[in-house]
Amino acid sequence: MDKAIIGKKLGMSQIFTADGKVIPVTVVEAGPCPVVQIKTKENDGYDAIQVGFGTVKETRVNKPQAGHFKKAGVTAKRYLREFRFADCSNYTLGQELTCDTFAEGDKVDVTGTSKGHGFSGVIQRWNQHRGPMAHGSGYHRGVGSMGACSSPSRVFKNKHMSGQWGNEKVTIQNLTVARVDSARNLLLIKGAVPGAKGGIVVIKESIKG
Repeated sequence: MDKAIIGKKLGMSQIFTADGKVIPVTVVEAGPCPVVQIKTKENDGYDAIQVGFGTVKETRVNKPQAGHFKKAGVTAKRYLREFRFADCSNYTLGQELTCDTFAEGDKVDVTGTSKGHGFSGVIQRWNQHRGPMAHGSGYHRGVGSMGACSSPSRVFKNKHMSGQWGNEKVTIQNLTVARVDSARNLLLIKGAVPGAKGGIVVIKESIKG
């Protein structure tokens, strides 16, 4: 991996190509992300860079965190992420990663936290079909068969059941960068990305592109 950045999902929109086609896009405020720490094999056991995103008041961080940012010569940031680039020697403390890192047509993987839907039943969570709705049936929105009785006398692992739906880390692969707006630090990515408006996403160079 050679390119990555932290961003904030602003919402969805659409753009038009030169031949009049409509492209649905997700607008992401990408960067600027200053380099807060450079990790090396000698000190940390692996090579990586730590970058920050989102300004926060100095009073909102504790003394160790404030010292961490001061050492890098950057203002306090709300979010920190690590990127293991193929070559981290090209980066210096305080250097900013901007949306210019990516170009129109690049393939990217976008990671975010999906929308949380709370405790949900199997129809909503797993798209299962409901039971008969006639008066004779007493089983409408249940989970269905749980397994055999005497053998194996247990419920198999990964059985689709009710539970927490959403609010988990999700990665969408092989999305296309439709447009780069350097003046406003915006990336327009074709299609949808995980999470609600205002959610933090990580955009990386696609591993399958």
